[in-house]
Amino acid sequence: MYAALTTLIDRLDTLSQPLKNSVIRWGCPVVSFGDLADSSVASLGLNPSNREFVDEVGQELSGSFRRFPTLQSLGIKSWSDADARHLRTIIDSCRAYFLGNPYDRWFKRLDEVVSATNASFYNPARSACHLDLIPYATAEKWTDLLPSEKAALLLVAGDTLALLLRDSSIEILILNGQSVVSHFQQIAGVRLEAEEMDDWCLPRKSGANVPGIAYKGIVNTVSGVHLGRDIMVLGYNHNLQSSFGVTTKVIERIREWVGKQYMRSCQ
Repeated sequence: MYAALTTLIDRLDTLSQPLKNSVIRWGCPVVSFGDLADSSVASLGLNPSNREFVDEVGQELSGSFRRFPTLQSLGIKSWSDADARHLRTIIDSCRAYFLGNPYDRWFKRLDEVVSATNASFYNPARSACHLDLIPYATAEKWTDLLPSEKAALLLVAGDTLALLLRDSSIEILILNGQSVVSHFQQIAGVRLEAEEMDDWCLPRKSGANVPGIAYKGIVNTVSGVHLGRDIMVLGYNHNLQSSFGVTTKVIERIREWVGKQYMRSCQ
């Protein structure tokens, strides 16, 4: 984690001008949500929400509400001033994320699916963690960024996911949503097996229904980095937190499918 974090911090100070305007540069890179070193299961998203650093009116979180360190909380003016103590503080905050003030509104729903693997964000005895393709929070939601900004962020941070996975014990990676699936396939250079799932379909009052698609595969290389082992990758096209009409029933069906794939991997 230290190698990936050092790389991400170095790149914060050298972002191109367009990215400097979109990334929350005063907030630290988030290398993981939860203890990566102690997890065999990880979910994967796009990038940290701005709500990991600010409240509903855009003010920096502080005190017991703070989730991750910032330049202000660390008492430094720029990331080039960060030393080993600051890195340790950032990593400690990542590891202890679910023991403090986690963004439950987002993670509780995802944990319903992740827990089908007999692991959970909220269970220290058998912990799961969450990773992002881009460990930088942005002021705007991912969907509101320009295509050029998204491409540049993936280029800047794409290889750090590979470093994190390589140096971890992750055996199962769960991809949350179609954008995550598409971008992961791009940086990993793989084509996951896709299967339409009838009972994951999201009905629409007007227009065509949104089909449900399950993805699965095995990867041992990401961004040209050899992971040293095979990792099972499971995914689904519905973003559980933002896809309109994702019902409790559909989430339960996705959970059941993830659980079946997990049990097969254990046999």
